[in-house]
Amino acid sequence: MLNPDKISVAPNTPTDILNTVFSQQKEHQFIVRRTSAKERIVKLKRLYQTILENEANIEEAIFLDFKKSKTETAISELGVVLGELRHTIKHLRTWMRTQSVSTPLTLFGSSSEIMYEPKGVCLIISPWNYPFNLTFAPLISAIAAGNCCMIKPSEFTKHSSALIKKMVENTFSQQEVFVAEGDISVSQVLLDLPFNHIFFTGSPAVGKVVMAAAAKHLTSVTLELGGKSPVIVDASANLDQAAAKIAWLKAMNAGQICIAPDYILAHASIKDELVAKIAQKFEQYYGTTSEQRMASPDFCRIVNGRHFIRVKSLLDDAVEKGAQLSFGGNMAELDNYIEPTVLTNVPENAAIWKEEIFGPLLPIRTWTNLEEAIQYVNDAPQPLALYIFSSKNSVTNTILRETRNGGVTVNDCGPHFYNAELPFGGVNNSGIGKCHGHFGFLDFSNQRGVLRQTRFMPSTDLMLPPYGGRLSKILLKGIVRWF
Repeated sequence: MLNPDKISVAPNTPTDILNTVFSQQKEHQFIVRRTSAKERIVKLKRLYQTILENEANIEEAIFLDFKKSKTETAISELGVVLGELRHTIKHLRTWMRTQSVSTPLTLFGSSSEIMYEPKGVCLIISPWNYPFNLTFAPLISAIAAGNCCMIKPSEFTKHSSALIKKMVENTFSQQEVFVAEGDISVSQVLLDLPFNHIFFTGSPAVGKVVMAAAAKHLTSVTLELGGKSPVIVDASANLDQAAAKIAWLKAMNAGQICIAPDYILAHASIKDELVAKIAQKFEQYYGTTSEQRMASPDFCRIVNGRHFIRVKSLLDDAVEKGAQLSFGGNMAELDNYIEPTVLTNVPENAAIWKEEIFGPLLPIRTWTNLEEAIQYVNDAPQPLALYIFSSKNSVTNTILRETRNGGVTVNDCGPHFYNAELPFGGVNNSGIGKCHGHFGFLDFSNQRGVLRQTRFMPSTDLMLPPYGGRLSKILLKGIVRWF
C-alpha cells in the first residue's frame, strides 16, 4: 500500500533526460510501427494486468488526492479504463486491417486501399481531475495504433502521478512509454520537442497554448477541452429522473469533471419544482444536514487550495450580486470542501456565467419558449456536452438540429462518455479531434492512401503529353464526366 508520508511532489524530470528519452523513442518508433496486432494486444493485456494488480493502490492514491470513495473511483477511473482496454483488445485486429476502397473508372486496372500507420512519437499531457482515466485511456489508443509515448501527468495529484509513473515503468520500456513528472516548466520543455502528435486534456486557455506550440512543428493535436455544458429541461420532462441524474453528475468528483452539467436552462413553469427535487436528491445522496453532507464518504473534495479559492470566488461573487442560495453554500477551506450548491436568480453580470465552473455549484436560469434556450446556448462558445430532458421527440430533435456541441445525452447525464462505440470530444472551443475506441485509434493513426497501379497498360499512359488530336478530345470528355 502507499505511504502518504513518503510521497511528496516529485522533482522535475531533468531536461537532458527528456531529450534523451525523446531521441530513444524517435529511434525506436519504427520497431514499434512494425508490431502486429497480436504483439500490441500482448502489451495491452500486460497493461490490463498491471491495473488489476494496482487496484487497491489506485483507490488509495485517488483517496489521498481527493478523498474519493472506492465506488466512485471504480465507476469513473478503473471501470472506464478497463472497459476501454477490453474494447480495444477485442477490435484491434479489425481496426488495423488495410481497407480496400473503390477506384474510379478512369484508373481502371489499379486498386486502392487505406493503410493505418502510427503517427510516431506522441505526447500525452493529462489533467488532474481524472488522473488515471485521462492518462491511460489515450495511452491505450496510442499503443493500439503502434506509437511511442511520453506522458506528462499533473503535479496537482501527486499521489496519483507517482503511481502512474511506477505502473508505466513496470509495464513498458522507456523507449516506448515514459512518464515525465514535474510542474509547468516540464510541459514547456516537452512542447518544444517535435512530436508527431500531441494529446492534451485540460482547459481551452491552455489548449490554445498547446496548439500554438504544436503549430511550430506542424504537429497534429487532439485537444480534449471543456466549456459550459448546459442542461435543457422542458415542461414535459420527467423531473424526478432529471433531478436524480443532474444531481449525480454535478456532484461526481465535486463537479471537477469536463462533462459536468455547468448550468440548467429550465422551463419557467417547472423551475421551482426542479430546484426542490434536485435539493431532495442531494440530501438523499449525501445527507439531510450540512454536517452529514460534509461527513459523507461519497462526496469528495476540491483538488487543492488554489482551486477551492477559485470556486469559492464564483459563489461569493454570485451571492454578492444578488443570487439566491436555494440549496447548500457551506464550505470548509482547510478541508477544500464545498458542498453541492444550487443558485437561482443569478444576475447576468455574475462571473459564474462567464467561465466553466468545474466545481459543485449549479446555477439555474429559465426560459419560456425553446428558441430562447437554443439562442442562449448558441451565443456561447460550443460546449463539450449537452443534456436534454424532454418526453417530446420534437423538442429533442429541434435542439439537436439547432445547436452544435461535442456530444449529447438525452434524458440522462454523462453516459455518452462511457460508450466506446461513440466518438468523444469537443468542437472548436471545447476541443479538436475525438477519442475512445476506434475513434481514438484513428486520431493516433495516419490514414495512408495507397494506389497500386497495374503494370500492364496503365490507364494513365493515355493521359501523357503531347496533347491534341481526336484521342485527346475523347479523353477530355471522359475525364470531365468520369474522373
